[in-house]
Amino acid sequence: MKKKINLYLLSGFLGAGKTTFLKNVLSELSNEKVGVIMNEFGKIGIDGPIIEKDGMELVEINRGSIFCSCLKLSFVKAMMELADREMKYLFVEGSGLADPSNIGDILRGIRATKGDIYEFKGAICLIDSLHFLEQIDDLETVERQLKYCHLAIINKIDLVDEYTISKIEEKIKEINPKVEIKKASYGNISFDFLKEDLMKNDWAESKETTNTEETKPKTLNMTFTGEVKKEDLTRFIDSISRDCYRIKGFFKLDNGWNQVDVVNKKIDYKLIDDDKEVSQLVFISKIGPHVIRPIFNNWEAIIGQEMKLR
Repeated sequence: MKKKINLYLLSGFLGAGKTTFLKNVLSELSNEKVGVIMNEFGKIGIDGPIIEKDGMELVEINRGSIFCSCLKLSFVKAMMELADREMKYLFVEGSGLADPSNIGDILRGIRATKGDIYEFKGAICLIDSLHFLEQIDDLETVERQLKYCHLAIINKIDLVDEYTISKIEEKIKEINPKVEIKKASYGNISFDFLKEDLMKNDWAESKETTNTEETKPKTLNMTFTGEVKKEDLTRFIDSISRDCYRIKGFFKLDNGWNQVDVVNKKIDYKLIDDDKEVSQLVFISKIGPHVIRPIFNNWEAIIGQEMKLR
């Protein structure tokens, strides 16, 4: 009889560190057969190449949330196909704007069709220490992700003080009184959770997700074939970041190719060895299509070179 595949769901708002955490886990499981389903709201998958390695089963599902009716069938189809592969673990990284409230219903549907092939080991929610207390007051998605998780990881604790961490813990317990809480910098925690029964803390019944076609945020994709100064790209990002939930991608700067990651006003650049064909940035807008004009106007004023925005 074929062994069940251990299934983990990774949630957490945009920029919380899900992909970094996943990279750490995949490194720990380097001798195991592992699959990953990666979900992004933009048309272009940015994070897939960051975690991809030889022998890994990777499926990218873009342009929405896998918990929304718009992509739920694609998600189920991917899980059904991966069920036939020889692997020990499957990690599903939801988009930062994904509301996983209906994960139970989705898994029951797969079980009814494909059989008891997956053992759901729990949902792990990454929390951005720097922005969480502001996000939780403004975004229902952040609360839903916490309510339906079985392990909460307070990430980026190196960026905040102890008082802030204690307030975050209080808020987590208010939303999910049974969840286990761990603290981390750069997504580094003990991997003991892989041996633990996280599902013992399962307490919230499935609900209909808040992810719908109507609530899907506007995403835009920029492509650019030139090279710009790092200080100029920083000025451009600073000029529009207040209107975006997230900006990320790869860009050729005067010091080489960089991975660019922006959450609120915090910009992280990371030099990479891999040369890309073109520079790409994905923008997830807070203000819908109204972000298009400031992107064009500020790019023209600061960079002044041709780019394409879709």
